[in-house]
Amino acid sequence: MQSSHSAQGAINGRDRGFWSGRWFSLKAALNGALHTIRTQPNVRIELTALLVVTGAAFYFRVSPLEWGVLGLTIFLVLALECINTAIETVVDLVSPHYHPMAGLAKDAAAGGMVFVVIGSLCVAAAIFGPRLWALFL
Repeated sequence: MQSSHSAQGAINGRDRGFWSGRWFSLKAALNGALHTIRTQPNVRIELTALLVVTGAAFYFRVSPLEWGVLGLTIFLVLALECINTAIETVVDLVSPHYHPMAGLAKDAAAGGMVFVVIGSLCVAAAIFGPRLWALFL
């Protein structure tokens, strides 16, 4: 007789062996990321910004350290967008009708996004600001 833990493990990839379990987890993670890209309009804006920033980084020949900072910043924004989407989805699941606490949870998650986006704009200004200033003077 299989325990409920083992039955659940077969569903979530825990009983698949090490490599097939990792593959299962990677596919699930990519599915979540693709869902976020498909359903969240802000992600499309952020992906457009990623392309613009990458182009600017090549154009201005930023240093390896600046590439690292830009990469971490970009992926932090995208990762937090996935977390924000997950929080909104869970809140909608457990509270299908309006509740003030559900609204606060969603607002707090969105507030986290605002902080990260402001931080990313500060990073972009620090890296590209002096270069743009010199370019237009």
